[in-house]
Amino acid sequence: MSGPRHSYSDTTPLLKQHHHDDDHHHHHRFSSHPAAIEMTTPPPPRRSVYLGVDVGTGSARAGLFDGDGKLLGSASSPIQIWKEGDCIEQSSTDIWLAVCTAVKAACSLANVAGEEVTSLGFAATCSLVAVDSDGEPVSVSWSGDTRRNIIVWMDHRAVKQAERINSSNSPVLQYCGGAVFPEMEPPKLLWVKDNLKESWSMAFRWMDLSDWLSYKATGDDTRSLCSTVCKWTYLGHAHMHQASEEDSRDMEACGWDDQFWEEIGLGDLVDGHHAKIGRSVAFPGHALGCGLTPDSAKELGLLAGTPVGTSMIDAHAGGVGVMESKAGSDPESKETDVEAICRRMVLVCGTSTCHMAVSHTKLFIPGVWGPFWSGMVPEYWLTEGGQSATGALLDYVIENHVASPHLVKSAASRRISIFELLNEILETMRHELGSPFLAALTNDTHVLPDFHGNRSPIADPKSKGMLCGLTLDTSEKQLALLYLATVQAIAYGTRHIVEHCNAHGHKVDTLLACGGLAKNPLYIQEHADIIGYPIILPRENESVLLGAAILGAVASKKYTTIRHAMKALNAAGQVVYPSQDPKVKNYHNAKYHIFRGLYEQQLEHRSIMAKALA
Repeated sequence: MSGPRHSYSDTTPLLKQHHHDDDHHHHHRFSSHPAAIEMTTPPPPRRSVYLGVDVGTGSARAGLFDGDGKLLGSASSPIQIWKEGDCIEQSSTDIWLAVCTAVKAACSLANVAGEEVTSLGFAATCSLVAVDSDGEPVSVSWSGDTRRNIIVWMDHRAVKQAERINSSNSPVLQYCGGAVFPEMEPPKLLWVKDNLKESWSMAFRWMDLSDWLSYKATGDDTRSLCSTVCKWTYLGHAHMHQASEEDSRDMEACGWDDQFWEEIGLGDLVDGHHAKIGRSVAFPGHALGCGLTPDSAKELGLLAGTPVGTSMIDAHAGGVGVMESKAGSDPESKETDVEAICRRMVLVCGTSTCHMAVSHTKLFIPGVWGPFWSGMVPEYWLTEGGQSATGALLDYVIENHVASPHLVKSAASRRISIFELLNEILETMRHELGSPFLAALTNDTHVLPDFHGNRSPIADPKSKGMLCGLTLDTSEKQLALLYLATVQAIAYGTRHIVEHCNAHGHKVDTLLACGGLAKNPLYIQEHADIIGYPIILPRENESVLLGAAILGAVASKKYTTIRHAMKALNAAGQVVYPSQDPKVKNYHNAKYHIFRGLYEQQLEHRSIMAKALA
């Protein structure tokens, strides 16, 4: 997941912090001068400045936050991506350079000196990184290009390997919704072993991108429970009765199922106490090594020894950045803490969307990833639904329409986003056509948004997108309708996930949304109307960066646990409520019925054609 390319209209003012001489001289606490003895007021304590870094699909971003969780400044730097069919690759060397650029730019914009940064935390997409024994890149590409040492999270080259792994019926599969998806790491690892034998033998470490970033920064290759549990089939609950988050330490990796790796043909990864995939693990936010190494500190423009927290996948960091945001009238104060957090689901809406909910007991939900122990909030079980293409799908629909170039120019000339312009066009159409409400404009247009498969709750990577209601119209208004129908389809997909989770033991009744798409009011209002629950938006737009910063704050010992830091640094902004108009509810119920039927039609079509070709 990543959101920067889909930013709606980032109007958050840049909060510049002015330095005081006292801040720079806090360490001069004692002086040989006699006057020092007469001092009655101690120097002011050093302010907290938490740095979060997020590497998304298209850029590396850095953000600095103060002790109240307010954004002081942020910056981004683009990263390279190579796409050839199902193969999507990146370069860890390029990404590290982009991270360093973004960190320095964010410090400059926020008027914060490198030595003032209290701590650092990393979040990143769940992409797979290969390095050799010297930490140098190992190619994962058919091209043999050594720069291309990352298989990007959304890469679907390993569909066949995922099918082979799922046919093993290993017990570990029950902890990822009953099946691995091609976006998880075991299928990708198996693909490399099947196809790139030289790279397979050269690779000394296989790492999730977020773990690689913290390893690059500190030299400590302890893996995060977030990445290993959610993407590598690591059974985090092996640590359930032997460790607590407050007893922060790196733990011997006892949650790997060796039989699983042997059965799927990757038994060589068990060697050396799982050295290639992780011999030690830790809760997110655990302080790694001795903090930043001198080399990394120099490259980032920070101080050596700055505390670095064990990392998280970017979507999960988004959850940490918003899940404790309480609206003013929130009735949760009457409930216990445990109950309150378990009624919430976080939507991290970027290139893809992740749907995060936690529970105190483990819930097995077919087609939905998890339950993952400590996958997001330590010592809670995480359920993770997802849609593989949301922001990416809206981009695809808009960019491939003949009216798109003219709209892009119009939006640019007015300095607004294309989403804002499309939303304006829809409002104009509603008035012109006398439509009872905006959503009713799409009564003839129906979309199944599975253009990159269905991750949840059907778990069918072969599912395809569908579009019903096309005409020869190529106008901007027709594009606006298609855009609205696609937004609604994404929201129906989320409704399907929420209903499915609640049918299997969750009690979700409140949503929180963050990421680039959450900045689009139409996108959020349609979700609220279609799902029927209020949606809390965070005070700070950059929730993933705040979540990453929280990991560092915990590593710096400013907070004892992730939850403690979340309560201090999460803050709610606007709350968007569903429409109370019964006509709106009836309309969406009807469209949702059609939405569910589109996939059934597709299965029928698939069956008919399979018989024809048999």
